[in-house]
Amino acid sequence: MRAPHWLGFYALVIAGWGVLYATQLPPDLLAAAEVYGAEFWATLCIVEPGWAGAPQLFLMWSVMAGAMMAPTLVPTLATWEDLVAAGHAPGFSLLLGGYLLVWLGFAVLATAAQITLSGAGLLNPLGESTSRWLSAALLAGAGAYQFSTLKEACLSRCRRPLAFFMQHWAEGPWRMGLRLGALCLGCCWALMALGFVGGTMNLLWMGGAMVLMTLEKLPEIGRHLTRPLGWLLLAAAPVMLII
Repeated sequence: MRAPHWLGFYALVIAGWGVLYATQLPPDLLAAAEVYGAEFWATLCIVEPGWAGAPQLFLMWSVMAGAMMAPTLVPTLATWEDLVAAGHAPGFSLLLGGYLLVWLGFAVLATAAQITLSGAGLLNPLGESTSRWLSAALLAGAGAYQFSTLKEACLSRCRRPLAFFMQHWAEGPWRMGLRLGALCLGCCWALMALGFVGGTMNLLWMGGAMVLMTLEKLPEIGRHLTRPLGWLLLAAAPVMLII
């Protein structure tokens, strides 16, 4: 994993997290915003309201999706290397590019969702829910999805990259990257949506979610994590309504 393409991959992930860190507001400004309310939030908000701010929001979601989801693909990329000529991995960039393109599509949908929810007064400028009912619904939905057949089907493919590559090898790296992105999206979209509970600009939430989604894709760990995580999210939903 010291080949140039791997170094480029690491640089991409580090750069993404660097951008996300740079967008975080200092704790003193966050505390002041809580004290002074909507008018102070307006002075902090660097994204234009409504659809005028869509390009900036899309950029934020794109960077966040790439920084969070690219590390979850490392075991799959390592398997790809094992299947190609030693010392070189032809198609590495195409495989990764197809995967990230799917997450760019997710960023479009997430941008639209954030603008819509913000317009309804359900999110603050940091993308954090201001409604207990919205937070509870997102937690309950993500918890229920942990038990769904679609989640299980996508996870089973993500946890067995060798079987995936053997089945789809003839399609080439680009199309396989798109398939991997779709499978990953099927695994993780509901957990990513919880960003509206923790705050889409909350670095701690982003890091924790990345670790969770990475562990969930590891066969020996993930099979012991998925259902307990589902029960935890379901239990958190009613708690959110009473705190």
